Amino acid sequence: MHPFIALVLAYLFGSIPTAFIVGKVFGGIDLRRHGSGNLGATNVLRVMGWKYAIPVFLVDIAKGALPVFFLASWTTVGSKGVWAVAYGIAAVLGHVLPVFLKWRGGGKGVATATGVFLALAAVPTLVAMGLFVLVVYFSGYVSLASLSAALALPTAILILREGIGSPIFVASAIVCVFVFWTHRANIARLRRGEEHRLGRKPSA
Repeated sequence: MHPFIALVLAYLFGSIPTAFIVGKVFGGIDLRRHGSGNLGATNVLRVMGWKYAIPVFLVDIAKGALPVFFLASWTTVGSKGVWAVAYGIAAVLGHVLPVFLKWRGGGKGVATATGVFLALAAVPTLVAMGLFVLVVYFSGYVSLASLSAALALPTAILILREGIGSPIFVASAIVCVFVFWTHRANIARLRRGEEHRLGRKPSA
């Protein structure tokens, strides 16, 4: 398969709006108009509960992992490793800017990026996921946990696996910046003490 065709497929696969579909099919609602308005597993959890949030989270992870795993193996031109990274970035971009929703209202890319890096660098990704769980457990802030994991991932990749010039490290740094960009409103609320916590009301 030509890599440019695979890039389009990775983007389209990432664009599948899992949370939107679950909200419409099982709740009869548009999740962009409920809770935080974000089409991610956290908002599904707030509005619809764990029963729906966990499948959304797992499918969003698969949206990142499967293009990297399969499309790279089918690529016949250039370096498969470099293209695997590119497919992962395309899938994350699709999740955040989904063509099926007119490039608006996607998720923030954390779950899909997790899937990408589970396929690219499993051990550093598991380290970042462990930090995510700890921050959520002790703080209740999913956004803070996402930001912490985004910072931890390139650090863990650099220490445990790759050099600073490797495509995987560069991709993790790009995704880190992208996650901070998609969480800019959350960062502002965290600074004001107005961010929502899981199971708790905001407190200054």
